[in-house]
Amino acid sequence: MKNIALILLATGLANPAMGSPLDTFWSNLQALCGQAFSGELIRAPEGESAFSDQALTMHVRECREDQIRIPFVVGDDRSRTWILTRVEIDGQQRLELKHDHRHADGSEDEVTMYGGSTTNQGLATIQLFPADEQTRQIIEPAHANVWRIELIPGERFSYHLRRLGASRVFQVDFSLLEPASPPPAPWGWQDRPAD
Repeated sequence: MKNIALILLATGLANPAMGSPLDTFWSNLQALCGQAFSGELIRAPEGESAFSDQALTMHVRECREDQIRIPFVVGDDRSRTWILTRVEIDGQQRLELKHDHRHADGSEDEVTMYGGSTTNQGLATIQLFPADEQTRQIIEPAHANVWRIELIPGERFSYHLRRLGASRVFQVDFSLLEPASPPPAPWGWQDRPAD
């Protein structure tokens, strides 16, 4: 019984005042706002080299109460932004992940705004995002995608993609030990309306 209590305490489940795992994850991500971090490619699909030998940087650039935007810069390519939004689904708090892809002129890429929403509270350090129906409409094979974001405060932010039933796996890890210089704004950012 003592071991169970220790496990619950360690996972934040023993004290309701600590908030839900989703709340903790969100709070830890908000704490990174304004900071940028260098990344390392851990795994990529066979035959894909777009991320190899490139500087990888994530920038927790914009934080609102219910949305966080994280540009993911690959070398000089500033086309990608991860958008995490707190949403309510069937009366339950969930997180939504979308991928905003832009061209250098700021216009939307043909393949953009795909992603998915969590189906439960997740863990304080890990949230899973199965592909949604919009993603199936945009990239049919991606209907089996599951994205995972892992955030271990003071240590690592990990973005991971796995396509169920296939060998497609992508993972990039960002060290949180030392912030990097923030990159220039992502493409299309200057066209966003001011708050």
